[in-house]
Amino acid sequence: MRGPVADLIVALDVPTLREAERLVAALSPDVRWFKVGLELFTAAGPDAVRVVRGRGARVFLDLKLHDIPATVARATAAAGRLGASLLTVHATGGDEMLRAAAAVRRRPKLVAVTALTSLRATRATVRALGEAAVAAGCDGLVMAPREAALFRGRDLVLVTPGVRAAGDASHDHARSATPTEAVRAGATHLVVGRPVRDAKDPRAAARAILSEIRRARAG
Repeated sequence: MRGPVADLIVALDVPTLREAERLVAALSPDVRWFKVGLELFTAAGPDAVRVVRGRGARVFLDLKLHDIPATVARATAAAGRLGASLLTVHATGGDEMLRAAAAVRRRPKLVAVTALTSLRATRATVRALGEAAVAAGCDGLVMAPREAALFRGRDLVLVTPGVRAAGDASHDHARSATPTEAVRAGATHLVVGRPVRDAKDPRAAARAILSEIRRARAG
């Protein structure tokens, strides 16, 4: 049986636009997705998104929006105008906030963060938050790799941070897993940061993960 379609997102968790540009240049065109998160977006703003799109890659804009519904809806619209393909919102923001974001026209796909991978959340909590977010109109979810199995087989974007090769340090991810485990659990997008960013050869590290993803999909 073939695994689900899955792709690699490399996290641009760097403090400057110049460092982001270097990493994107080194990894393109092998890597088709890059994450722009709070650190880089705070430092460089929309230019960080433009750098990625300028290389023909897609942007996972990981801002974890959590505010009053009107503010989140306007931020979602702004992310759409920037050209982001995926945008995170917090599932704990509640139905009204999530529905306001989902109602925005020409928006990125919304993925709701269930429980941060740094937390020791229960599967019951992840399931409840995920189901509520999907019911509110979100296109997918963000969760620890093995928890993707809770929603496997449904028409959802399932983004899994905390992906590490076997034997690698988990750092601040309490619920990490290997690329193979994430794909077999049902993940559609695997987010990898430090194992690529901090490697002596980031391109080789990314290619090794992409190869493991392909083998897991074919297995």
